[in-house]
Amino acid sequence: MKISIITITYNSAATLEQTILSVINQTYKDIEYIIVDGKSTDKTLQIAEKYKNKISKIHSEKDEGLYDALNKGIDLASGDVIGILHSDDFYIHNKVIEKYVDTFAKNMCDAVYSDLFYVDKNNTNKIIRKWKSGEYKENAFLNGWMPPHPTFFVKKEMYERFGKFTSDFKTAADYEFMLRLIHKHKIKIAYLPEFTVKMRTGGKSNITLQSRLNANDEDRKAWEINGIKPRFYTLYLKPLRKIFQFLG
Repeated sequence: MKISIITITYNSAATLEQTILSVINQTYKDIEYIIVDGKSTDKTLQIAEKYKNKISKIHSEKDEGLYDALNKGIDLASGDVIGILHSDDFYIHNKVIEKYVDTFAKNMCDAVYSDLFYVDKNNTNKIIRKWKSGEYKENAFLNGWMPPHPTFFVKKEMYERFGKFTSDFKTAADYEFMLRLIHKHKIKIAYLPEFTVKMRTGGKSNITLQSRLNANDEDRKAWEINGIKPRFYTLYLKPLRKIFQFLG
């Protein structure tokens, strides 16, 4: 099984090297690593070039945002399975991809997800929050469930059958994509019950209260375009809970 891993970059010099090392040091060998850069003006490309012998493709051109760049990466990918690792995230240990491949093989599934640590952006040993996904239950999205996107590995044929990211979203295209595949099209998924990724705090959808409110609006748009009517918790209580978490 060939695994494609896509990292999107734009002025990511501060964190990119740790991301790259977490991929190229994996024990699983059949990995295609793709970096899609949005014409960075810092040392991002110099860092990528430093490891060019272990990176399959480095593609740099202006894009129309994060999800447009991700779709470019998907088009470039030739693996059986695609995973996405953002430039401020990294794999926790060097057997992560091995464990994903084993999980795909044992479950004969279309996608695999796991658990994630939110960590301090300056001290990645400091865990801020744990995102423990748990086993998926039918209609769980209606109760506010979703897996962490950086842990979500999907067979390429799922993109070919059900489409890529909807690029007019600003922060929630990953949510809409998983909602579409798991809830609407009911692809077969499996849970790898361990923490595999560390994500630095301060992501685009969590930076300000206004962006948190905008993210909730995009979540509702994701349900609407898939013809899904969410439950009261998902529509009102979950957004309020996220805002209270943001306010601390």
